[in-house]
Amino acid sequence: LYISYGSVCELETQILLAGNLDLIEKGEWGTLKRDITEIERMLKALIKSLENKPLTP
Repeated sequence: LYISYGSVCELETQILLAGNLDLIEKGEWGTLKRDITEIERMLKALIKSLENKPLTP
């Protein structure tokens, strides 16, 4: 899950660069940013829930 979170952060950086270089439209960038933020939030919540779970069988 940590690797997935890192990949999402890397994707966010690539989308930001593409937006700054005008390789994608501003409206499209906004949609992608919202989606990425939502995925980041979901991954953080999942990681946190699993960290707090006891390791009993």
